Amino acid sequence: MNLRTLLRIFVVGCCLTWPGNAVSDVTPPVLPRPNILFIMADDHAANAISTYGARLNQTPNLDRLANEGMRFDRCFAVNSICTPSRATILTGKYSHRNGVPVFNRFDGSQPTVSKYLQAAGYHTGMIGKWHLGSDPTGFDQWMVLPGQGVYFNPAFLVPDGRKVIPGYATDVITDLAINFLKERPKDKPFFLMCHHKAPHRPWEPDAKHQALFAGKTIPEPATLRDDYATRTDALHENRQRVFDDLTRRDLKLEPPADLKEPARTQWLGGQPTEVQIEVAGKPMILRGEALNQWKYQRYMQDYLACIQSVDDNVGRLLDWLEANGLRENTIVIYTSDQGFFLGEHGLFDKRFMYEPSIRMPLLVRWPGVIRPGSVQDALTINADLAPTFLAAAGLPVPADMQGGSLVPLLKGERPPNWRSSFYYRYYHDPGHHNTRAHYGVRTETHKLICYWKKDQWELFDLRNDPDELRNLYADPAQQPLVAKLKQELYRLKRELKDEDQFADQLPPDGVDGPFPDKKPIGPKPH
Repeated sequence: MNLRTLLRIFVVGCCLTWPGNAVSDVTPPVLPRPNILFIMADDHAANAISTYGARLNQTPNLDRLANEGMRFDRCFAVNSICTPSRATILTGKYSHRNGVPVFNRFDGSQPTVSKYLQAAGYHTGMIGKWHLGSDPTGFDQWMVLPGQGVYFNPAFLVPDGRKVIPGYATDVITDLAINFLKERPKDKPFFLMCHHKAPHRPWEPDAKHQALFAGKTIPEPATLRDDYATRTDALHENRQRVFDDLTRRDLKLEPPADLKEPARTQWLGGQPTEVQIEVAGKPMILRGEALNQWKYQRYMQDYLACIQSVDDNVGRLLDWLEANGLRENTIVIYTSDQGFFLGEHGLFDKRFMYEPSIRMPLLVRWPGVIRPGSVQDALTINADLAPTFLAAAGLPVPADMQGGSLVPLLKGERPPNWRSSFYYRYYHDPGHHNTRAHYGVRTETHKLICYWKKDQWELFDLRNDPDELRNLYADPAQQPLVAKLKQELYRLKRELKDEDQFADQLPPDGVDGPFPDKKPIGPKPH
């Protein structure tokens, strides 16, 4: 018996025995199961969506989703890096349970939300950026970018080979998503994952959207020149700074015409210490602070232009659903695989457990269920998405999924046992940006981070220091709070079964702190 048959038996059996499915004297009307359209960008910071109060750009189509549905203000990635987040979204499990802590290959034989929905009769599709190393499984149709993919004339992997499609990636992915919807079997509900490459580095907008931001001055974040006072060595050692680590390739500088390979590639990968630009037709050399200001503007102009294309294409999908009678019975979800630094703390990229990096935008429209214009501030995580898809489809959530269904929250009801904290863990050390491995706990009001290879900690009061500038860990007055947060951190580790690398160092359940700051020995090789 194959896995698909087993999953079908599991889903049908659970549905027959699930509480509330018993036959009664009065049979309620059977509503059609909702379609699910899941749209995910790559590295889209919530601070670059106007419904989140962005000062940087306007995103009318994403705002439309929020106005017609619900905006989640505190949704977070539990490992802020592309491949692990995608694996968590598919499985509803943390990295240590789904086998993808870094950029390693996803084991496609394990259960996923697409397999559960497929077994329950959904027509399933995956279009766009996959970035999981193995072929997609659990999908009736799939066309995915190889690796990170490219912005222009992208190639796609398909079950029988490879296909290049002319055009701009964001437009092409939307075209393919619409084709999937047009050609779907009309007697089945659909589950479509539409994953954009944008706005991932190297931030290459098309000409139309690039022109919208060319010459615009983007407001700088207040912490762009953060001096990292009181923070751990990890922040000082990182290599993802806007002023120091953006390359000539990132900044779209043209190499000298006579430069040959491999010198050309080396030149593009270097960090410029001076740049010549034209002002009013005259050449000007930028150095020092003037160069730093210019680097931030170049980075943000391209980044925001890529997002503007995503917003336009979200509008195309919403319009198509409406024009084809699918608006009322389709749940539309928009998110990103994690957050992104837009100059906060002087950084680009993600990885760190600071708010701009781990905070995901999450917008959901579900006509007839969500009150339009709702805002939800419950702590939610990317592991909640798979359980939500299943619950919305009327299916039980498997016991081994570590997230919880958001359906009650979407209905405006917060379960009394909803989480008041969550666990985070980042593994990829040193990785591409020399970001140190760390884990931590975030509550409604505070955050405790442990850089366990360095035996250093950070504590932030998110109410009084939302920008996370003052590390309070060494403050004697904060030690009772430190002890309490450590206890919660270790409780979550036990609950999530992430104990393999330091089980002998955990305090016993029910014991109040303080606990000794022992240096963990690190994760086992994966």
